[in-house]
Amino acid sequence: MNGTTRGGGTTSAADERLRRWRLVLGGEEADGTGCELTGQDAAMDGALAALYGSGGGRQQPGGSRSAGLGASAPSVARWLGDIRTYFPSSVVQVMQRDAIDRLGLSTMLLEPEMLEAVDADVHLVGTLLSLNKAMPETTKETARAVVRKVVEDLEKKLATRTRATLTGALDRSARIQRPRHRDIDWHRTIAANLKHYLPEYRTVVPERLIGYGRAAQSVKKEVILCIDQSGSMAASVVYASVFGAVLASMRSIQTRLVVFDTAVVDLTDQLDDPVDVLFGTQLGGGTDINRALAYCQSQITRPAETVVVLISDLYEGGIRNEMLKRVAAMKASGVQFVTLLALSDEGAPAYDREHAAA
Repeated sequence: MNGTTRGGGTTSAADERLRRWRLVLGGEEADGTGCELTGQDAAMDGALAALYGSGGGRQQPGGSRSAGLGASAPSVARWLGDIRTYFPSSVVQVMQRDAIDRLGLSTMLLEPEMLEAVDADVHLVGTLLSLNKAMPETTKETARAVVRKVVEDLEKKLATRTRATLTGALDRSARIQRPRHRDIDWHRTIAANLKHYLPEYRTVVPERLIGYGRAAQSVKKEVILCIDQSGSMAASVVYASVFGAVLASMRSIQTRLVVFDTAVVDLTDQLDDPVDVLFGTQLGGGTDINRALAYCQSQITRPAETVVVLISDLYEGGIRNEMLKRVAAMKASGVQFVTLLALSDEGAPAYDREHAAA
């Protein structure tokens, strides 16, 4: 059974298996495959070895690294270009994230040339926000452009579905003749179109659609997003800020955005630009949830029409009992209180289970 190599020739299935194992195992002699890589395979292997070579980028005895991209920006720029050439975008983003974590490349991101070379994603935005205060002025405009691209992509994904969900609840007592698909009353529609039944196709042709109306939007809901901006919540801060901006663009929702660590900052007046919101945050520091909830509570004017969304891992550095009493008081007044442990596309978040249970 023959296969085709990257160079265009043919190879046996056994040789192809050896080639794949060689790429997986890495190394030149210790892998035990006896397979020599050439051309693009060798270049891929070099890009992987720079990041995942034995030792994983940790310091070895004697101070040497068994993996690394060197100290120079040109070396990193070449590596970023290589991985974009050899791997799909989803893999590139994982490798960039690993390079920042394993090889300490955060400082490299303070250089405009580096930012222009990376593939931006939510995790990169989180890293940039954590470096915001250390970022030189020459880099800030490039950083804002990178963040804006990610924000616009997220906004496109979130906006349509969010607006469709919140354009008004169904009014099942009202009937309309030109409903949107999700508002169709199928029982009445089928009954009204039985005369258009086609026996040969065993189906009804719905020439006239009947649907539910939607409730009026004159009564606004008030939503308060209260976001923990400690370092572990970076991805959640990005998603929540974009989500807040989408909500703020809707006339039927009055949105307030509050971020906190040990201090509390109200960023509501910046909600028209999520990028300004993100650069107004300061990732890191302690956490005082009780203080943040006290501020949110002071902003509530119509409890029965208010939803408070706390986005936090619940590791409270403030007064725990006061925090729980404050939540109970808001709920007793009619506020709908929601706690989200994370807003991200990753797995289960780390969080304080005792506070979550309470």
